[in-house]
Amino acid sequence: MFKFITNRPLWVNLFSGFSISYFISVSFLQTLSWMTKHGQYLTVPSVLNKKTNEAIKLLESKGFDVRIQDSVYTDTAANGIVLKQLPDANSTVKVNRTVFLTVNRVVPPLIDMPKLEGLSLGFALDMLQRNHLKLQDTIYKPDFMRGSIIEQQYNGVKIPEKAKLPWGSKITLIVGAGLEQRQMIVPDLIGMTYAEAKQYLADNGLTLAATISDGPLVDSANAYVYEQNPKRFTEDNLPNYISSGQVMDLFIAAERRVAKDSVDTKKAKRKKKINMTFVTPKN
Repeated sequence: MFKFITNRPLWVNLFSGFSISYFISVSFLQTLSWMTKHGQYLTVPSVLNKKTNEAIKLLESKGFDVRIQDSVYTDTAANGIVLKQLPDANSTVKVNRTVFLTVNRVVPPLIDMPKLEGLSLGFALDMLQRNHLKLQDTIYKPDFMRGSIIEQQYNGVKIPEKAKLPWGSKITLIVGAGLEQRQMIVPDLIGMTYAEAKQYLADNGLTLAATISDGPLVDSANAYVYEQNPKRFTEDNLPNYISSGQVMDLFIAAERRVAKDSVDTKKAKRKKKINMTFVTPKN
């Protein structure tokens, strides 16, 4: 074999070596071009606002690799859709290029309920927005904390700080309306259920102080008020007055009773007609 090479002129060997090298190089480049699909390009279709599964199928059918780059959440777009793609739609890229997708989460994340009680209404609204919560309603009730949040509710129930809520939940804010310098006749709560009496006090700007139960109760909400403090009438059968923001004590029992104060009330009504509206105290 070596004699075959050495017996030939030098220029023949050089030409043969160059030819072989050229053939190998061209073959390698052509093979590499075929493997990498050099010179072949595709246009990236738009998959924005499409369901994630649909977007992946479409891109893969066009010859693209797909990867979910990020999963975020926004309540201004439908759940489970594509929010962003890279490369952008209508971009010209090589075959087998990876398209990265940012998708909207299917399930809203849970967030902590902030503490809004004691804050001004404006600051509370800002806190709701920053924590991705919404305002459902504002209810004003008599309270010395005028313009401040006295209670926060979710679905009609008081919601404590750091309770877990779905993103975008609607919160009702109970706002203090201040205490007006007005008086009213002490309401007659005797005979009401405990739940009715509490609601009546809240609606009229009065505060429940102590609740005294006469024996064990299975269902306190449906227990009956048989005595109250202050009473509706004085010992002289004159009306008692109470101001917004003041407190009342309730005595409750499992069965309805006819209390002495209730009897006195009926007697007083026969003796004297009483104006049930709010009255302004004399200075």
